[in-house]
This record gives sequence, structure tokens and C-alpha cells, in this order.
Amino acid sequence: MASSDQFFTLHPFRPRLLTALKTYSRADFFKDLLAGITVGIVALPLAMAFAIASGLKPEAGLFTAIVAGFIISALGGTRLQIGGPAGAFIVVVYSIVERYGIDGLIISTLISGVCLFLLGLFRLGTMVRFVPVSIVIGFTNGIAVLIALSQIKDFLGLRTGPLPAEFFAKMSVIFTHLPTIDTQTVIVGTACFLIVFSWPLIAGRLPGRLKRTGYVPGSIIALVFGTAVTWFFKLDIETIGTRFGGLPRALPELTFPNIDFMTLQLLFPAILTITMLSAIESLLCARVADSVTGDRHDPNQELMAQGLANIAAPLAGGYCATGTIARTMTNLRSGAVSPVSGMIHAIALLGIILIAAPLAENIPLAALAAILLNIAWNMGEWHEFARLKHFSRSYAIIMLSTFFLTVVIDLTVAVEVGLVLACIFFIRRVADLTRVEPVPEVEAMLAPHLGRSIEAYRIYGSLFFGAAMKLERLMDSSRPLPKILILDMSNVLNIDTTGLEALENLHGFLKKHESRLMLAGLQAQPLSILKRSGLAVRIGEHLVCPDLKTCLAKAESLVS
Repeated sequence: MASSDQFFTLHPFRPRLLTALKTYSRADFFKDLLAGITVGIVALPLAMAFAIASGLKPEAGLFTAIVAGFIISALGGTRLQIGGPAGAFIVVVYSIVERYGIDGLIISTLISGVCLFLLGLFRLGTMVRFVPVSIVIGFTNGIAVLIALSQIKDFLGLRTGPLPAEFFAKMSVIFTHLPTIDTQTVIVGTACFLIVFSWPLIAGRLPGRLKRTGYVPGSIIALVFGTAVTWFFKLDIETIGTRFGGLPRALPELTFPNIDFMTLQLLFPAILTITMLSAIESLLCARVADSVTGDRHDPNQELMAQGLANIAAPLAGGYCATGTIARTMTNLRSGAVSPVSGMIHAIALLGIILIAAPLAENIPLAALAAILLNIAWNMGEWHEFARLKHFSRSYAIIMLSTFFLTVVIDLTVAVEVGLVLACIFFIRRVADLTRVEPVPEVEAMLAPHLGRSIEAYRIYGSLFFGAAMKLERLMDSSRPLPKILILDMSNVLNIDTTGLEALENLHGFLKKHESRLMLAGLQAQPLSILKRSGLAVRIGEHLVCPDLKTCLAKAESLVS
């Protein structure tokens, strides 16, 4: 574990690409080339679908995948991670766009990029791992539900106009407009969903040379099928062309938003959400990739790269980006060996925009909705709900609270409440482990005539703000007080300022009643804080003993 001093030491900027290129060969390049083109093809429909579902134009997703994807691979701390727009951002981005507009999204993403870079620069990447798994599962499942709900409109062809971001308002609009379901849209969407869902099973059973087509992802098959059917039968359903007018054939010019302090205050919750979500998603994705490859990623370098990507992407017509598990796993399965494959994936996407942009006009939105519905299904860890009965009540409360608040209220609120609950339950568990018990062997060690003149108690655990009140029972003036009260603290791991105050109060109480406090067996941290605070001097340094036996001998001499 990193020491506290390391958190204040700047992390050197060392992209994993530099290490990979030291032993890079021509054979490695051809492996990366094939993997990069494959991932680029996979990223094409996902990037457009994520952008549309977020309330943006499809090219915003493509620009994000190109710019952010290239930077994350070139400057990141992982070997094979692919970055770009992610499904986890759909709900967040949609809400930001509805409340603050595109300019608000650009500013939020850019500033969150600065925050991410600083997190990595100051070596705070490992702190992201402190988020409990119950919160991660809760908001992941909640986001999956919200992604699915956001696609009902396009999947059914409902004529609702833009959906509101708020959960109950969105559900009200959907139910009100159910009579406007378009049959042709539903047929195309259902067919595309079934193709994506069943393609892995079909591809595994293809005979002979046809097995090679199994490497083509189901999302591409569904996209080609939906587009071909829509064009051939001239179906009157909504497409990218009818809603957005097609795709541009070049990257946009760089744009710099006007940022002022009042705007930053207004956008602070959005900035915090994007920063937190991007950090968690990217490092979780990196850990998943490490579990497959056996590598060890650099979380701080990865956050710095994520930061730079989120600074550059909104300036080039994109929005927030992070590590993406589906595209990263595709990269792994395609035989990639270095970050070069991720850079090639971005270049491949750029080539598709330059060459095949006109073909995208016929892509039906129902096909993209079907792809996202499948992603939402695979994204959710639904089995975790069934497993809740095997875990503690606190785990279930944290996970379910995070899940329901993500769906009904807001992702930021959900994670904040989840973290507060996690802290409360953790404090309670640690406090329950702290015990103050009489030392039973003391009577046998003392001379019989001393009677109740000397009492000894042993403290176990941590004497911190959640457990300091356990010393209060020793300050009961209604009972006969001993002349000397000994606390054996050899099993105390640490003391905080509240625990220190509790010892101070106990010392003052005993002194007021003409009794003394003695401390035995203090470990390094408790002894250090007692000396630095001056409490050791106020108690009397001669009354702070190295062990219980020494304390008892000294107590006998003082009482006799």
C-alpha cells in the first residue's frame, strides 16, 4: 500500500506505449493492425448509438472514439485497453445536455479531464479502488435499466419528441404515447435484437469456411441487416439521415468554450459525476484486462491519459470518454499485443468517416436501439440480486439503495448516499470490534490486601470516534472507584483525536476523584499521539509503562 507521503509526490508521465515499443516487431504490428481494424468496426455502431442515446448527434460519439480513443491508447497506463464513449455515460450526458445544453457538456467534460489528470498526477489513482463493490454493482445495474428505458422510444418508434431526463416524467411520456407504436420499427428492431442476442450461438455452429464470419460482431451483422432491409423495402421508419441529416466527412474545427466561475459552480455536480464515473470505469476495465492478460496496469498514468482525452475530445466535437470493457475484450480476443492496436482502431474509425459516411444515412435508429438494449442486458449483473441473501444486510442495503437512487433520482446522489451508508456501516463494524474488558488475571497477580484499590481493563481494536464512548462506563461515579485504574492498550491498533479526548476525559475524571490513570503496552501510533498531544506528560510519563506486568508492579508500590 502506498504511504501517505507518496500521495503528495508527483507521478512521472510514463505511457505504457514507450515500454511496448522497446521490443516491438513487424509481426507485432500486423497483429495490432488486424485487432485495431476489428475493434474499429465494432466501435462504429456503439459510438453512434451511445451518442444518440445521450441526446447528441451520432458524429459526437465517433469523434469521441477517434480523438479520445487515440489519446487513451497512446498515453495510457495499460497495454490493451480501448477508450471511447461508454454506455455508463448515457444517463449522465443526457441529463447534462437537457439541463445545461451542449456548452454545459463541453465545459463539464473538459474540467473533469483536468480533474482526472490531477488525480493521476498526485498518485490518487489507487483511491478509486476504495469504492465498495456493492456501490459499483448497484449503479451499474441502475445504469443498465436507464439505458434500456432510454431506448424504448426508438425501439418502438414512439412519436414522443425528446424524452425528459427525470425518471417519472420519462415513464409518463412513454406510457402516454404507447398508442403511437410503429409496427415496421418494432419488426426491424426486434429482428436486429435477436440477431445481436443469438449471433454468438449461431457463429459457433457455422460450418467450414463460414466460421470465419463468426469473428464479425453481432452488432455489425444487425446494423447491416437493419440498414439493408430499411433501404430495400423503402420502410418509412426513422434513420440517422431523417433525424440528423447524415454524418460529416471530416473532423470539426477545434472550439474553445467560454468558462467563468459562476458556470463552474453551476456545473460542479456534473463535473464531479463525470470525473468519478470515468475514473471508476476506466480502472475497473483495466483490472478486467489485467485478469485476462496477467499484466499490471499503472492506475495513475491511466488517469492522466483519461484526463488528457477528456480535455481534447470536447474541443474536437466529442464528449466524455473512459475505458470500455466490450471493446477492450474484443481487442484482446483479436490478438492485440500493444497500445498500437488502440491507436489503429481510432485511425480506422476516421477512415470509415471519410469514406463511408453517406452509407450511414440509411441506418435505422431501431437497429441502434436494439444494439443498446442488448448492451444494457449484458451490462447488468442481474444475478447479484439473487445472491443478496448470501451477504450481510448492510451489503444489501447499500447495493439496493444505490440501484434505486440511480434509476429514480440521479447517479451522483446514488453514489454519494451509497458511500455515506458504506462509511456508516464500516464505522459500526469497526466500533463493534472495539472492546473494553476487565483483565481477569490481575487479581492473581496482586497482593490480597490491595483489594479493589487497583483495577485493570484491556482494550481491543481501535480507539476512534466511533468507539471512544466505550470508555464512558469507566467514569461511573456511582460505583466505588479504584485508587489506580490501568488500561492495557497492547491490543489497540490506533487512536484518533476523539479517542485521545476520551482518554483525557478519563484522566480528568479520575484525578477529580483522587484516583490515577496508568497506561500499559502502547504501540507506536498510540504512543506517538499521546506524546505529541502532551497527554503523556499530563498523565505522568512514569505512569505510561511498556507492559501490564510493569504497570502492576509500579501500581502496587504507589498504593502500598
